Amino acid sequence: MPMTIGVSSFELHIPASRSLKDKRRVVKSLIDRIHQRFRVSIAETDFHDLHQRAEVSMAVVTNGEGEMENLMEEVRNLVEAVPEIYLTRWDPQILEGLEGMEAME
Repeated sequence: MPMTIGVSSFELHIPASRSLKDKRRVVKSLIDRIHQRFRVSIAETDFHDLHQRAEVSMAVVTNGEGEMENLMEEVRNLVEAVPEIYLTRWDPQILEGLEGMEAME
């Protein structure tokens, strides 16, 4: 069965954040919500020392391109629905057509 791998890095602007603690609360909540709902691997990956900016990256494996496109759209919609956050960059990439372990040999 072919598998599809999706990765995305996205940047967030958190204008109401006045400290790294404020930022951590918002970003951690978002990451936890995305992980729990979609079971993706996700982490804050850049701008750790800036209190109003964050980069978050995620990776996921699905059974097909359509499923991956739907998942990426749902994740983006969830991010855009958070009132404290502005999505300033969204960069999804889909790698498709890998056949199980044969692709790794």
